[in-house]
Amino acid sequence: MSAEDLENYETEMELQLYREYRDIAAQFSYVVETERRFYLTNEVDLKPVNADGEVYFELTMRDAWVWDMYRPARFVKSVRVVTFKDVNVEELDKPDLALPDKGGFGR
Repeated sequence: MSAEDLENYETEMELQLYREYRDIAAQFSYVVETERRFYLTNEVDLKPVNADGEVYFELTMRDAWVWDMYRPARFVKSVRVVTFKDVNVEELDKPDLALPDKGGFGR
């Protein structure tokens, strides 16, 4: 396999991952970003822990999707992350009504 073939393969995998994210994002309530991963989840619990003057974070998620193109299964029942870096948790905006694309209903 040439370097160009490998680059094309990785580009295609990233595009497939983005399309999967776009298709499923509306099913989740939160976006969680750690220093190593990006998650979509419906339940998140973030606890700062102070141990002997050092602060770390315990992050627990249930019903999650992991942004990782090398994982064969990106949907996971539960995730537990321990990190010394900041964690970013954002609640997703959930519109009450989704309008169809151009063309109307059933046209």
